[in-house]
Amino acid sequence: MYTTIVGIISLLSYVCAAVLLAKELFQGLSQQRAPIFLAWLGAALHSLYLILIFQQHHDFNFSFFNAAALVVLFIVLILLFAILDKPLEKLGIAIFPLAAILLGLDMIFPEKIHPLSAHNWQMNTHILTSIIAFSLLNIAALQAILLAIQNKQLRSHHPRRLMLALPPLQAMETLLFQTIAAGLLFLTLSLTSGFMFIDDLFAQHLVHKTVLSIFAWIIFSGLLIGRLRYGWRGSTAIRWTLTGFLLLLLAYFGSKLVLELILKKV
Repeated sequence: MYTTIVGIISLLSYVCAAVLLAKELFQGLSQQRAPIFLAWLGAALHSLYLILIFQQHHDFNFSFFNAAALVVLFIVLILLFAILDKPLEKLGIAIFPLAAILLGLDMIFPEKIHPLSAHNWQMNTHILTSIIAFSLLNIAALQAILLAIQNKQLRSHHPRRLMLALPPLQAMETLLFQTIAAGLLFLTLSLTSGFMFIDDLFAQHLVHKTVLSIFAWIIFSGLLIGRLRYGWRGSTAIRWTLTGFLLLLLAYFGSKLVLELILKKV
């Protein structure tokens, strides 16, 4: 019961933060501290909720929705820390409701337990670096979408409130590549630890996940090389970023969705 209450308050905090940010944006209000405070409260309670789940099962429940709730917590925290020195709070209009939805789904649909303790520390390292990589590259994908909209509106000479609230185009591109570089680092660690510590990819239904992750790694690496050598930016960067993220999305959650929720396999 206590766990549910904590989850509900966290969910409501995220929703209120998103509503206040949207109100600031569309009504042209000056920036307030309340939305970010509520988002931090939501993240703190979100963390407590996962800790309580951990204590109930004596380990992390690595089922589909619980894993998604952990991933979105990392995404929220990355955004909140980025906001400390970059004007990116408007991304919360998309991210905070997503966090609320996934947290709510985890509370509504409790699933069969998939404890993390079944693995050793090496495998746990692989899982955690995978989550961090996905979280960072999720932020990059959102930035790429905003960059595409920003590009389109600047070319039409009719920028709207959301675009005016974002950093300049060049700053957004720089931040995008910084986020991709950080995500690629953790993706590299994830793939390396996976090859070192996973014994039988076929038995563990991980072949497709590994192949898709490698393709994503190639795309993100190629994008960074293209940026350094050829100055790639704009639509090229956006296409490559979204393609790489789509591959990761299929790798990380596509197979888990099919195996656990559709085929009902562990």
